[in-house]
Amino acid sequence: MADAVNSRPTGPAAELSTGELVQRATEQVSRLIRDELALARAELTEKGKHAGIGVGLFGGGGALALYGLGALVAAAVLLLALVVPAWLAALIVAVVLFALAGILALVGKNQVKRAVPPVPTAAADSVRADVDAVTTAVKDRGRS
Repeated sequence: MADAVNSRPTGPAAELSTGELVQRATEQVSRLIRDELALARAELTEKGKHAGIGVGLFGGGGALALYGLGALVAAAVLLLALVVPAWLAALIVAVVLFALAGILALVGKNQVKRAVPPVPTAAADSVRADVDAVTTAVKDRGRS
């Protein structure tokens, strides 16, 4: 085992000094980081393309659903017009839609209130606790 520790490597690396080896390792780590960043950039670009297409298709589906909802509203007006005059049927459907919109707006407002302020308080508290724990550990270690 002493021979393995004291023996020098053979080959091209055997002729390099420690400084040259450190410089070569630094260059290789730097190249590795650049290559990893390039790979991440390419991957994110590809995922971004798919996400963009997905969002566009989702938006198109939402627009078609909105047209379908309009057709359902028109059908409700026409159905109600069989019982009452057409103008009254349209008015009744409009009042119901405005009432639903108001309810949704109030529920949405309450949800927004719950989200404000947009500061991650739980994460900030956790970081403070971690900093306090490290500070306490360092102080306790300094006393020993």
